[in-house]
Amino acid sequence: METDDEGRTMKYDCVILANGDFPTHRIPLEVLHGAKFLCCCDGAAQTAIEHGLQPDAIIGDGDSLSAEVREEYQDVLHVVSEQEDNDQTKATRYCASRGFVDIAYIGATGKREDHTLGNIFLLPRYLSDFGIRPAMLTDNGSFMPCRGTTSFDSFPRQQVSIFNISCSGIKSEGLRWDSYAYRELWQGTLNEATGNSFTLHADGSYIVFRTYDKKIIP
Repeated sequence: METDDEGRTMKYDCVILANGDFPTHRIPLEVLHGAKFLCCCDGAAQTAIEHGLQPDAIIGDGDSLSAEVREEYQDVLHVVSEQEDNDQTKATRYCASRGFVDIAYIGATGKREDHTLGNIFLLPRYLSDFGIRPAMLTDNGSFMPCRGTTSFDSFPRQQVSIFNISCSGIKSEGLRWDSYAYRELWQGTLNEATGNSFTLHADGSYIVFRTYDKKIIP
């Protein structure tokens, strides 16, 4: 369950833990420790166990796991050796096949920047190809892929960034600056919610990032 500083919550069917930076913010930590089903991407299982978590599934080639972990968790280790998709996508495919729909991704950012960007921009694929509702939680906020018109809970001075994937038209209600069909990824960053909700009217796919905390004005 994700909870922001305004008391809003979001429930997830399962959590996929990737092998990026382990979270430190209370929201991803609470979601992680409250997971109904925890699926770890290969080496992330080692980190999860070190933090007192018990993986329900481990997906990958297993090369990043110690012999002890491979032995102890052999019943939940699913070795997928193909290299076309990364471990995050392999884990997503597995969880979707189990019927999970609302999936939180944690530990998917940090460390190598190219991995971070790749993981974020895989989210629209998961939404369209796997039929799930993914959300990627970082230590600062959450990324959510969307299609068409979407409304969001928010709070005044919540920081919002919009990354256009395939839209030829975007209009916004409830943001400080009007949105449009951004041609460059940076153009939709650093917007701000003005109230308790905002809506984006769009004709394609896009990703929205929302911070957990409001911007503090000196």
